[in-house]
Amino acid sequence: MDIEEGGLTISVPEARDGASEGTGSGVFFNPTQELNRDVTVAVLRAYREREPRAETYLDAMAASGIRGVRAAAEGYDVTCADIDPDAVALAEENLASNDLAGETVNRDVNALLHETVFDVVDVDPYGTPIPFADAAFANARNLVCVTATDTAPLCGAHLQSGIRKYGAVPRNTDYHPEMGLRTLVSALVRTAARYDTAARPILSHVSRHYARTYLELESGARAADDRLEALGHVDNCEDCLWREPTHGLIADPVDACPNCGSERVLTAGPLWLGPVAESAFARAVHERVTDEMGEAERARRLLGTVARELDTPTHYDQHRLYKQWGEPAIGMDAFVDRLTAAGYDASRAHYRGTAVKTTASIPEMRAVVLGDAG
Repeated sequence: MDIEEGGLTISVPEARDGASEGTGSGVFFNPTQELNRDVTVAVLRAYREREPRAETYLDAMAASGIRGVRAAAEGYDVTCADIDPDAVALAEENLASNDLAGETVNRDVNALLHETVFDVVDVDPYGTPIPFADAAFANARNLVCVTATDTAPLCGAHLQSGIRKYGAVPRNTDYHPEMGLRTLVSALVRTAARYDTAARPILSHVSRHYARTYLELESGARAADDRLEALGHVDNCEDCLWREPTHGLIADPVDACPNCGSERVLTAGPLWLGPVAESAFARAVHERVTDEMGEAERARRLLGTVARELDTPTHYDQHRLYKQWGEPAIGMDAFVDRLTAAGYDASRAHYRGTAVKTTASIPEMRAVVLGDAG
């Protein structure tokens, strides 16, 4: 069947009866990822102005080729790769039907990447991207775009799987989206460093059941070492919700919570503790979202929040705080406004309506919003 997306007409497989949404006879298509693809196009537009030499784009798991077709429509020199010959044929058909130039390749993307260097590599697999990370960072020149859909291992809900795949200990905390994203970025930054490449996230978001990050690359061992300094651990008390980030690859967990004395303290890491987005770039991407995009409204709202969001590595859930305090919750905007009026940095988080990021501690938040010292 044909669909319209981003002002283009794309042929995709029809969903079979009883099949998961967007799946067909072998070639995968996920209509719920349109927001992901719309943001990707806006990123490609903004990044071209940031780095005019970026010309080549690899759609590493092309399937229907929809990402590659949309990148080609933006003027990128596109290669669509897939190990499924039916997918390659469909991607070729979609490029041709939209009068767009591009190469289609029936290859394992790891093998392809070890033969060819691309300016922009887009890795959007089903599940974990880690099996493709080494080849991507060893052979991308400017930007690596990564989606991970295995959020349960990333956020610690499936702990052993997360440890195996990401070389870190993710913990199942209140701030699942932040834990998953920072586990992912940590693994990618460490992978890039093996090739004396510094990877820095310039935009990231967590939407629905996936994490997406865009990492700009810089060559050099010293730069890679500098990126590793942004890794560390977070201690988290399961009782009073105290948490504290500590930089360094070697964990030094506390024996008991310094706030309430509880021994139920989880230590997660190594996590990426630095910014997961560059505010100026997020604003530039926001400006390049256009009305022909099917998810334009959501993309603008998402990017606007990302641009304003604090870069703290955890968030607090407002409803859980008020439950702990035994008080009825006020509106989120009023909650954030009271914190900022009291001199604390505070913002909403883009991935959850009740998530607040702030430099205030829990006792400080209570004192501000309830007007007492707890």
